[in-house]
Amino acid sequence: MKKVTVSSYRKDKYYPKVVKAIMILLKESDEISPLAVMLQTGNLLPKDHEAWLCGHVSYFERVFQGNLSKANRILRIIGFYAHDLNMVPSLHSYQQRGTKRQLRFSRTCDSGVETAYTQHYRWNQSHEKKQAMIERVLFDTP
Repeated sequence: MKKVTVSSYRKDKYYPKVVKAIMILLKESDEISPLAVMLQTGNLLPKDHEAWLCGHVSYFERVFQGNLSKANRILRIIGFYAHDLNMVPSLHSYQQRGTKRQLRFSRTCDSGVETAYTQHYRWNQSHEKKQAMIERVLFDTP
């Protein structure tokens, strides 16, 4: 398993895809979430996301398109990149639609893993700075 660190995350093979997904999401909103990034990158299919939200799937990682190592690497890249953008982290709760039942992300319910999935990041700088960042990342890179 390849370890993603602060010094190596920009060299990871998933980095360009994750950054592009984050920029596309920031064009639409001031907040990103790991699930939205995974939907944008194709690692989570909309039908699987819906099934998990409705409680038809016991935990999220069952419907993730890829192995758990890939999921972990993507989560770490999201966190490091959001930190570099000075985005503000906040924890969110995911509940099954129509009930107050807490949804699970991992089979083991490990608190670190659950926190990584529920961490959302909010843009807290000027709209102009956000637009400049989006244009630089989406249009200046090949």
